[in-house]
Amino acid sequence: MFIRAGTITMHVRVDGPVSAPPLVMLHSLGTTADVWEPQAQALAGPFRVIRPDLRGHGLTEVTPGPYKIQGMAADVLALMDALGVQHAHVAGLSIGGMIAQGLAHAAPTRVASLMLCDTALAIPPAQGWIDRAAAARAHGMAPLLDTVMARWVTADFQTEPAAQGLRAMLLRTDPEGYAAAAEAIGAADLTEATKALSIPTLVMVGDQDVATPPNLAQALADALRAPLVTLPGGAHIPTVQVPALVTDAMQRFLIPEISDFYEAGLAVRRQVLGSEHVDRSLAATTGLDRDFQHFITRTAWGGVWTRPGLDRGTRSLLVITMLAALGHHEELRLHLRATRNTGVNAAQVAEALIQVAAYAGIPAANSAVRIAKEVLGA
Repeated sequence: MFIRAGTITMHVRVDGPVSAPPLVMLHSLGTTADVWEPQAQALAGPFRVIRPDLRGHGLTEVTPGPYKIQGMAADVLALMDALGVQHAHVAGLSIGGMIAQGLAHAAPTRVASLMLCDTALAIPPAQGWIDRAAAARAHGMAPLLDTVMARWVTADFQTEPAAQGLRAMLLRTDPEGYAAAAEAIGAADLTEATKALSIPTLVMVGDQDVATPPNLAQALADALRAPLVTLPGGAHIPTVQVPALVTDAMQRFLIPEISDFYEAGLAVRRQVLGSEHVDRSLAATTGLDRDFQHFITRTAWGGVWTRPGLDRGTRSLLVITMLAALGHHEELRLHLRATRNTGVNAAQVAEALIQVAAYAGIPAANSAVRIAKEVLGA
């Protein structure tokens, strides 16, 4: 889709349910949002994956350079505003990782976490970027192709179809967009601002990367007090060359293993039902139902609602459908009220109750519709 974001029109791909936590993915210099395709396919579901083409790249508007990292971060923030995204996980590859840092500098409360892949605090020498920008403006992208590809992927990967796709992305990049973004890299030193961040972060780097080598990744990880994951066999664009390794690292970071199912369940229970309701339930607990409350929090909320296979809105609709079909009206009211927190709207509830009518009987659905109208005011 195309969206007006601040001063430019941006092209963006959005995959996954609207109710899922947003995950913004920012691509590298001379490529497009497609370099994140394997990770987007894996993560769209538990997350709402948002992949823009950066300023001057892909199908996004090209404006004259030079660009600045903070200006490109402002583009992403404007896109989030246009999509109604207040808080997002942000992944960035190469310049995308620098832009992600810039976004966190400008609006730290809007960034839930950072996943920085094959990027750095600064990528010297500055003159190299100035020269590359001049070459692109003077001669186009073709003369840069072999040099850039040798940095993007390893020699043994150059003939793979995915590498051919990278070549096509580079050749189709607008020379001015490429040059202006290269100038942004050359002018950027994010060291001091990034050191001040206190956002959960994962740093990843291909062990064969010569563009932003592992020592730069280590410096970035040290500045952010973040773990560093080395990706064997990956060069500068491991999202394409070793996609499974990147995806696995991101999944482990975004969906960590649960060590305490009760505490995890209690957190989800508060998010879905609201803290006031949960506090009232816990305060009313007696010796009769103490073990029961612990059981449902640990098993239903901690063991089921935390699973990444379905987004929260889908789980909410499934629960509503089953409660309606079984005639559990007290719990149905509770979960209908919870839709304000799960992102489920009245139209979706209506569709679910038609499903109940078809598969569990009209009387059950009729009662559920009446209750839904009362609770939702629809």
